[in-house]
Amino acid sequence: MNKRFAHKEKTNVLTMGSITKSFKSIIWVLFLTILLLGIPRLATIIVSSLDFQLIDPDGAYAWLSVRHIVISLLVIILMGGINRIKLMDYGIGWGDKETGKKYTLLFFKYFCVYTTGAFITVIATNSFQQFEYPLTATNITGHLGFQLLLSGPAEELLFRGFAITMLAVVIRGRIFNGKISIANLIAAVIFGLAHIVFLFNPFEIRYSLFQVVYAIVLGLFYGDCYEKTNSVFYPMIMHSFTNVVMVGTIIILSFIL
Repeated sequence: MNKRFAHKEKTNVLTMGSITKSFKSIIWVLFLTILLLGIPRLATIIVSSLDFQLIDPDGAYAWLSVRHIVISLLVIILMGGINRIKLMDYGIGWGDKETGKKYTLLFFKYFCVYTTGAFITVIATNSFQQFEYPLTATNITGHLGFQLLLSGPAEELLFRGFAITMLAVVIRGRIFNGKISIANLIAAVIFGLAHIVFLFNPFEIRYSLFQVVYAIVLGLFYGDCYEKTNSVFYPMIMHSFTNVVMVGTIIILSFIL
């Protein structure tokens, strides 16, 4: 009887411990979600107070460029602050170069195949859309420069280097037969949510379901590469590549169609 009681008490302790651990994990994920979505929002507020009319009257690249620079600075400051308390490895280095090279080249190959099929479908269904701004030499150069040099580095530093590292502090385990880490999946979902626009005056939510899902899927590849190479540089390259290919293709087709 005593043994049975002791076993039951031990089971209850284990159950309470599991519940407490799960609760802490949920709180940690919610906190990081607010932080990860809050940093781009804060950058937006900061940059919105600036006037880029003289250098970019069409709004094609300047606002986006400065916003991503601010995001990068905020993340770097945050990383530095955390490292004063505890050293963390955010993958700021080339890591496993051989794996990084193979993964990146294979990703380029399949993404080009996807892009070709996607734009054939868009043209066939007569759903092609041009950019809102005039395609002048300055706008094209500025926007492509932003996509190449700033979009990937800023977003991967935040949503892969910082997000996955901090999520992995508490969130362990892998799913889909060990192919995807839970930390990577959560980071990718948050990355997708970051593509939803929230307006507060008046309150409005704007989003494209395709864009959100597209961001999550790409985020899973970026995160997988980050984990396998222990480097945020390869996801940065992959991210910038996808953006340049998509934007560049739209610009070319805009002159043809």
